[in-house]
Amino acid sequence: MPVYSMTGYACLQSSYSAIESDEKSTSLPETRNWQLTLELRSVNSRFLDLTLKLPEELRPFEAVLRDLLQKNLRRGKVELRAQINAAISHAHQPAAPSPATLQKLIALQDSVLAWMPQARTLSVAEVLQLVATPQQSLPEDALRQWLLGDAQKLLGNLQQARQTEGAQLAQSLQTRIGQLRALSQRAAPLIPQLVAQQRQRFLDKWQEAMQMGGMAGGAGTLSAEAANDRALSEATAFALRIDVAEELVRLQAHLDTIEALLKQGGELGKRLDFIIQELHREANTLGSKSATLETSHISVDMKVLIEQMREQVQNIE
Repeated sequence: MPVYSMTGYACLQSSYSAIESDEKSTSLPETRNWQLTLELRSVNSRFLDLTLKLPEELRPFEAVLRDLLQKNLRRGKVELRAQINAAISHAHQPAAPSPATLQKLIALQDSVLAWMPQARTLSVAEVLQLVATPQQSLPEDALRQWLLGDAQKLLGNLQQARQTEGAQLAQSLQTRIGQLRALSQRAAPLIPQLVAQQRQRFLDKWQEAMQMGGMAGGAGTLSAEAANDRALSEATAFALRIDVAEELVRLQAHLDTIEALLKQGGELGKRLDFIIQELHREANTLGSKSATLETSHISVDMKVLIEQMREQVQNIE
């Protein structure tokens, strides 16, 4: 399955036309047009949060639209906007308004101007629009079929956008996984080298102390074997304090899990978020056990990469 981002946008416009004529009327046939505009956008969220902003004509279909979104989306703050407009066009020209209708419009206009002298008078186009035959609503079955068909297409467009961005996020995560593995490989040999150096340092100090004691003629000086054992004991205690082998092994295991989840795809954002927290824990432990400047730098570089991964994981469904 692909990896989906929770961020996406899609917009779709379509029209529906119907020609109506009345056999008893001498007026020209009318073409009734409806235009539907759907807009769907989503951003990241811990859960699925749906908001539907529909005009009154589409309110009866809110439940079915919400069910459609819930079946196809798992997480994200999702907003669906819809707008439907209607218009009437005649085959040639609009029918002329009757004198009685025009007299009513003039009377209404005079009444408005008496109270609002600054108002402008009606234009010819506005008069024709006011006297046009009232727009009939689209039959519910036809409107439902039209709306749901477009909603399915819109959802497919949104999913395609989310999949495209999800693939980019997955690729970015893979890049940072490779960088973390490289840092881990740099850190692994540093600890044995440091322990060996520290053991030799302890041994040199004990031998120096023995020589100083011998020169002073002290009776309580240590033998070479005892000094070596003491240096080994000190080095072992030091090694235990700075050993990060377990942390590096767990870090590699977490990276393996992330790669496996990215290959699996689907709904994995919450699991990735948890693993990122575990990566932070291992990087922090590495920094707290650091005994050299280089391992401290490695720990800081790891934390930067892991924080970048956390920000990207926040957008994965």
